[in-house]
Amino acid sequence: MPFKIALAQFKPVRKNVSANIEKIETLLSDIQADLVVLPELSNSGYLYKSPDDLRPYAEPKNGKGLFLSALQKLAGSTDGVIVSGYAEMDNADLYNSACAISSDDVICNYRKIHLYSDEKSLFSPGKNGFKLFNWLGVRVGIMICFDWIFPEAARTLSLSGEQILAHPANLVLPYCQDAMITRSIENRVFTITANRIGKETLDDSELTFTGGSQFTDPNGRVLFRAPKSEETVHTFSIEPEDALDKAISPRNDLFHDRRIDQYELM
Repeated sequence: MPFKIALAQFKPVRKNVSANIEKIETLLSDIQADLVVLPELSNSGYLYKSPDDLRPYAEPKNGKGLFLSALQKLAGSTDGVIVSGYAEMDNADLYNSACAISSDDVICNYRKIHLYSDEKSLFSPGKNGFKLFNWLGVRVGIMICFDWIFPEAARTLSLSGEQILAHPANLVLPYCQDAMITRSIENRVFTITANRIGKETLDDSELTFTGGSQFTDPNGRVLFRAPKSEETVHTFSIEPEDALDKAISPRNDLFHDRRIDQYELM
């Protein structure tokens, strides 16, 4: 049965949650999709001096904050579930998180396990493992940005039954889009990388984000790749059952042929 996916690529405004909500509402105003994927830290933007600098723009995972409340309402109008990156506050700890939220509630929350560069000065690393959720009978996994560089992240999710990998990102390295083709092939899953665009400057630091949000299918075909610097919303219908077929040849199965008895360090 067709499953409709949308990704949105835009430039979050640092320290302006309301502006980011307004931007997302505008981008998704005419979108109907079973699954929408937004970039990493869509509520807050990326560069901050310290956890105290970021904390006013973070919010709890319970959906009661300004940003997630708005996404919950928006999920009702898109008639699906929205996966978005956001800055999460849990007591004194800050996490670079992504949640899946429907019109009813937050149904899944993931805290980024592999923190990139100066993120280590802002966030605590996630320690609750990778997360899957079921939506309309389809199993969707979540990872965030730099998780892509560790094959174990996508493999853990695919071994757990994932069919679609939702991947909110704020990419600055040039390798991820091509690497996600490999992640699709080696796990035979669909991937949706929703990246942001634009630049952020803080003191003597400047980051340029690479855009190029994309869909890939279980054969590693790029079904869509967005421009590097333009706001983009794109929808695509897939057959999620295609990701259940792990056959590589008539005599090879991606998971059954794994020789885990031989995967020992020397």
